[in-house]
Parts: sequence; C-alpha cells; structure tokens
Amino acid sequence: MPAENDGVMIILSSPSGAGKTTLVSLLAKLNNFEVSISHTTRKPRNSELNGKHYYFVDEFEFKRLIKNEEFLEYAKVFNNFYGTTRSPVIDKLSNGKNVLFDIDWQGADQIKNKKLDYRLITFFILPPSKEVLFERLSTRDMKDKLIVDERMKQFSRDVLHWINYDYVVINDNLNDCYLRIKNLIDAELNEGSKDYDKNFIRQHVEKLTT
Repeated sequence: MPAENDGVMIILSSPSGAGKTTLVSLLAKLNNFEVSISHTTRKPRNSELNGKHYYFVDEFEFKRLIKNEEFLEYAKVFNNFYGTTRSPVIDKLSNGKNVLFDIDWQGADQIKNKKLDYRLITFFILPPSKEVLFERLSTRDMKDKLIVDERMKQFSRDVLHWINYDYVVINDNLNDCYLRIKNLIDAELNEGSKDYDKNFIRQHVEKLTT
C-alpha cells in the first residue's frame, strides 16, 4: 500500500501531435509536481535540450540499460526507443513528489503491470478532430509528408487504447484541457466530485475512428 506521504504517479499519453508534452510542461509548474525525464534514441528537435526534455542516448547505451533492467518502462515508437529509468522515479515518489509521465500507451501498460506501491492516475489526450491533428502535425517540425502520413496511420491504432485509461480529455483548447486535467487530479487527490462523462468520450472516439 502507498505510504501517506508518498507522491502519486500521473501518466499522460496521446497519439503523436495531440499535445501531451505541452500539457505535461504546464502541469509541472504546479507545486510538488515533477516530470519524469525519459531516455530516447531519437535525435533532439531544435528546441530540445539534453537532460531537460530527454536524455538523448545512442542505441548501444539504451540496450545496455535494458539489459541491466534499469527501465520502469520502455518502448520502440517510430523506429526510436523511449524509456523511463526506475531509480529517479522511485526517489521522487518516496520524497513526496508527484511524478508526471509523458509516455505512450505501451509504456503506460508496462507501468500499470508493474503494480508499484504508489498511486497511479492515467490520462489519454485526444485531438478535437483528425483534421486538427493533421494540421498540428503538418505545422510542427515535421514538414515531410511521409512522416505526417505515418503518424496519421498510427493515430488510428493508438486511439483504440483510450479505454485503458482512467480519464480521456479532448485537447480542443490548450488552457481548457489543462484545467480539466488539473481539476480531475485535484478531485482524485482530495476525494472530490469529478466532472467526467465517459459516454461523451466514447461518442468522440467513434467520430475519430469512422
């Protein structure tokens, strides 16, 4: 059982381009919330810094960490590895920090299956429409049409995993989405009432997948 003063694990997952990384950055500004920094073998984007956004490593180093069983979760996504090392997360939680995870559904499943002695709240972020997602991906630093097409195809597969999350939130407006997530976290931590309509989400998913 979690100790009274332990932190809580909060996972945000989404299809590529739905906004989870930006939302995690906003939530990290809250008191007592910290981001778990993942390792990855992909190349940094222009705005990304090693040790702040990710730990950028080569495939040899990543596989060494796998072999040494240092990952709490890891997955291969779009031909690159991503993973969360265990020790920093446990240290933060044991010191009462709430830890935010910016990971995909594969990583979320692995963490859930670990059944760690810490409370876990999971969120899946969806775009308001496929058209908006396509626009976001096209204006991001991925002008290559083939990359955008690949991510749109992956979206159709990723979206099916929404059912495995505690909450699904639609990122139609960044600030509104952030506030919805924040209010749901507050309600979970303080046993308050939750404004959440799963049938509405189910209908939205049906629109996205037809």
